[in-house]
Amino acid sequence: MEKKHSITHVILTGGVGSRLWPLSRKSQPKQYLDLFDGKSLFEMTVERNRNVADRIMVVGNIDNCHLSRKVMEKSNTPYVDIIESTPRNTAAAIAFAAFASDPDDILIVTPSDHIIDEMKNYDLAIQEAVDKASKGYIVTFGIVPTKPEIGYGYIERKGDDVISFREKPNQVTAKDFIAKGNFLWNSGMFCFKAGVFLEELKSFKPEVYEKSKIAWENNTNGNLDLELSLEIPSISIDYAVMERSKKIKVVPSTFIWSDLGSFESVYDYLVSMGHPVDKNGNMVIGTNNYTAFVGLKNTIFVYTDTANLILHKDSSQDVKNIYNELERENPDLLN
Repeated sequence: MEKKHSITHVILTGGVGSRLWPLSRKSQPKQYLDLFDGKSLFEMTVERNRNVADRIMVVGNIDNCHLSRKVMEKSNTPYVDIIESTPRNTAAAIAFAAFASDPDDILIVTPSDHIIDEMKNYDLAIQEAVDKASKGYIVTFGIVPTKPEIGYGYIERKGDDVISFREKPNQVTAKDFIAKGNFLWNSGMFCFKAGVFLEELKSFKPEVYEKSKIAWENNTNGNLDLELSLEIPSISIDYAVMERSKKIKVVPSTFIWSDLGSFESVYDYLVSMGHPVDKNGNMVIGTNNYTAFVGLKNTIFVYTDTANLILHKDSSQDVKNIYNELERENPDLLN
């Protein structure tokens, strides 16, 4: 009888959600906002794979680990806590999780700030990915697109083989991808054996592998040393492994998925959940104060105690420019 592999759900919690400022702040990133039926995205992520995984591992950073700890303790969920002293991108974050695992352990790696629905389809995709991972493949989840989206990267595929990874396209290119029919949205979710991932990382990015290994071997109760961490090159798993390895497979997936990376996607999700909009599609987030929109359509008004944002839904990707400007001129408003 074939040995059952131990499955670990690795949750990456490092993002700050700059496109969701002023809701998302450094002190309270978007994955911890209780915007979604009284739950946070992080909490929903923990629950989603609870039945599949034998254990949970949270890779966070020194600034937000107390927020994830609060959620885990509230739900009485045991977990392995890995705390980065400084962000070194996803290749290193995932390497730490792999070093903390047995080589044959299967890791399901997910961000902590995604919305996922149609759980039957999700569970089928996870089962297929685990099956492929148990055979030594590095698996990525590609979402069958519903529209030409410019906020996501894409995966070009033939069957379950990956032909190429593509950066976020412009509108013309996105429409071309959809018309071709063999492009999927890149979900940023992965599944593989810990040892297989580390072998590929060592092969393609030996410095990331070696420096991450040294930092991990010198951790204190999951806390990583700052000086050792700063020596690790900052590079994403996509550039380090996914675009280079010959062991990549994609699971084309039809579950409902959004990375909630912009106010447009938050708007669409909140509308689907019954959040009110006026007759011209205008929405208020963050206050119950009476708010009137005159001569405006598809406008989002975001209220917080220290800053407000008014934007057209179609300009959601531009919020990051405000974030970058504030980083230079008024960083207190980002905290």
